[in-house]
Amino acid sequence: MNWNGVLPALTTAFDQNHQLDLTFTSRHASWLVENGCNGVIALGSLGEAAAQTPAEKRALLAALVAAFAGKAPVVAAISALSTAEAVELARMAAGEGCSGLMILPPYVYLGDWRETRAHVAAILQATELTSILYNNPVAYGTDFLPTQIADLAAEFPQLAAVKESSTDVRRVTAIRALLGERIRCFVGVDDAIVEGIQVGATGWVAGLVNAFPRESVELFRLASEAKMEECFALYRWFLPLLRLDTVRKFIQLIKQVQQEVGIGAARVRAPRLELVGQELAEVQQIVAHAQQTRPPQAIASTPFIC
Repeated sequence: MNWNGVLPALTTAFDQNHQLDLTFTSRHASWLVENGCNGVIALGSLGEAAAQTPAEKRALLAALVAAFAGKAPVVAAISALSTAEAVELARMAAGEGCSGLMILPPYVYLGDWRETRAHVAAILQATELTSILYNNPVAYGTDFLPTQIADLAAEFPQLAAVKESSTDVRRVTAIRALLGERIRCFVGVDDAIVEGIQVGATGWVAGLVNAFPRESVELFRLASEAKMEECFALYRWFLPLLRLDTVRKFIQLIKQVQQEVGIGAARVRAPRLELVGQELAEVQQIVAHAQQTRPPQAIASTPFIC
């Protein structure tokens, strides 16, 4: 597992009966890699993991691993109500051939550091897979502080990276100040990627990449190579889309963007519902404007064929 570059937080496709569409999801994941992504992260927040059964999660991971056939890594997000469930999911992901884990804090219960550390430690010890820690205090209420990340890294060599979604790029600086190159820092909110790279992030767990992979990879490259004039021209164009990743209905919004550009359907599972009315009109307007004003730096993704 090579923790760098652009790793999509993969959306999960559903058919007209709201059952898993494994054929589409597998082709979608392969298309993302064909356009320069370094692999995929499945069953994360954007992947609607909370709305899937354990059997569905197993089937999805198995389908993705089979689709890649060793050509790219599949990372399984580990999120659960209980530590026992999280450990079982981690072992299942390893058994299905995943290359890494993304560890989330427990759903619902906001424990203190002793409790949260024990939860993360149990997942890290459950397999030999290398892992990335997901820090998203905005969404989950649990904040992995830089000193706490350093504490975990000192005991668990398999902890290789952190997805920093606090929306504060100073966290990247703080983590690097404590750990240097020991931990790879990934930006986890789309509209902070350029700033995050400027302070030392080497990876991006991305959302809008599901619809715009080549454009996302190019933005990451330009920022990493400090080609700032070209980078900011592309960033300014991309920002209205990237900001859709940072609001409550980001799943519905990103799936709607995919539908608007012909990469799948906007279907989500209840309790989420598809966008209607003004919300729908606004995202359609954002996509239409982006398509009409594409700058030369926005290298288009290859056509999607399922």
